[in-house]
Order: sequence, then structure tokens, then C-alpha cells
Amino acid sequence: MPLSASTPRPATRAASRPSVSRLVGTALLVPLALGLVACQKEAGSGAGSPATAAATPLPTVAAPAGKSWAETIVITPEGGYRMGNPDAAIKVIEYGSLTCSHCGEFSEKGAATIRDQWVASGRLSYEFRHFVRDGLDLTMGLLTRCGGPETTLALTDQVFANQKAIFDGLKGRETALNAAMAAAPDQRFQAIAQAAGLSEFFAARGISADQAKACLTKTDLAQQMAQQTTEQGDKLQIEGTPTFLINGEKIGTATWEEFKTRIEGLGVR
Repeated sequence: MPLSASTPRPATRAASRPSVSRLVGTALLVPLALGLVACQKEAGSGAGSPATAAATPLPTVAAPAGKSWAETIVITPEGGYRMGNPDAAIKVIEYGSLTCSHCGEFSEKGAATIRDQWVASGRLSYEFRHFVRDGLDLTMGLLTRCGGPETTLALTDQVFANQKAIFDGLKGRETALNAAMAAAPDQRFQAIAQAAGLSEFFAARGISADQAKACLTKTDLAQQMAQQTTEQGDKLQIEGTPTFLINGEKIGTATWEEFKTRIEGLGVR
């Protein structure tokens, strides 16, 4: 969902589903491209036609006293981070990657509307499930979790908002990155973060060096994230990111415009 820099993005292609061993082991970490990673078979290849606008909007649902739905965030059994009313009439799940350009573009156009209008109304809940695709993606995913559930989606937003700048910063660091990716498992993600300048990026957003170090040595969490990606990707046949589920139905819509039309057709304003 999160906001991404307003810059042109390269053409993209379908993403294969990585295995756990390739994600956590050295093999997949080495061939990291220094550019926005391809992530979607074809933008706008949605399943079926988007719904037209519904005649009657769904009723709003007030958040509990002293709270807002946009600040109500929990970890789901599937490992996602859900924001909003748990009993919302419309439940959206996004499988997204932090190194996916289409995910960044979707976030750039739609994050504020989803969070501040749809989720805030209590009509819709939004869940982000991290579909890990490469070593840098996994490293950033560990760091977004450092501050707890209440900050994970905000930090994810920040990664998407600065996606192009992060990749631009990798230029000229290939040697250091390759060395980091070949490090021992308990040192690998910390080394990647240091080589990619991620430690400074997250420090500027409230994650201290000690916090980051502790998060980046959680190889069990990295293994879990990779396992969830593999198992859920196989089960749902996820071929690219972002992939959305709306009330359990998988759709292939890759553009914000088509997605917005579909959601509005369900009565969400």
C-alpha cells in the first residue's frame, strides 16, 4: 500500500515463488539487481471486470472510544499486519514486496485514501502480507518489524516512499553487498543493512542501532517470513506482486485506478 517516490518505473514481469532455502541461504541473496525489482506479470491484468459504483454506500462503523481504526493494527495468524475494524464488511489483503516497483506505485497513489478514508470509516480493513522476494527485501522486512506492530506499516510506508532513493544508493556498493550476502547467517542481514545504508535510513525513522542489530540477528523470524512466503505463494498461486484478496477472492488488478473502482463498487467511499 505505502507511498512511493513519484518517478518512472521500468517495465516489469512475473515473479517466481522463491523457496525458503533460497531466501534465507546465500544463493538467492547474491544476484540482487541494483534497480527496482520486477514484480508483476502485467499491470492492469485484473481478474474479471471491476465492479461499478454501488448505489448505496456501506454504513460507517465507529472505532472504540479513544481509538481510531487507522491506529488499530494487529498481527494476523498468517503473519500479516492488519489495520482497521476486524469485523469490517470489506477485508482487503495485499501480498507485496518492498523491492517491487508496482507495489510502490500502488502505494504512491492509494495509501492515503485506504488509510485515511476507507479504513478510518470502519467499512474496510487492510492487511499487508510481506511476500519476500530477495535478500534486500527480507532485510528491510526485518527492520520494519523492529518497533512492534504499531509502527510496522508506517515504516513500510517509508520504505515505499523512498524506494527509488534506496536503490540509487546501492550503486557502487556491489562489492560490499556481495560480501555481506555471503556472510554467516547470524551476521548476514546486519551486514546487508550496513552495506546498503539501511541502518542510517531506519535510524532516522526511530529505530536505534541497538534495536536494528537485535532485529537483524533474528534468523528464526527471517526463516518464518520466508516460509510464509513459500507456503502462501504456493497455496494461492501468487505469480506477482502486488496481489490482492478482497473478502477472500484473489484478484489480479495491479493498478490503483482499477482497484479503487472495484472497492467503490462494493460500497466503500
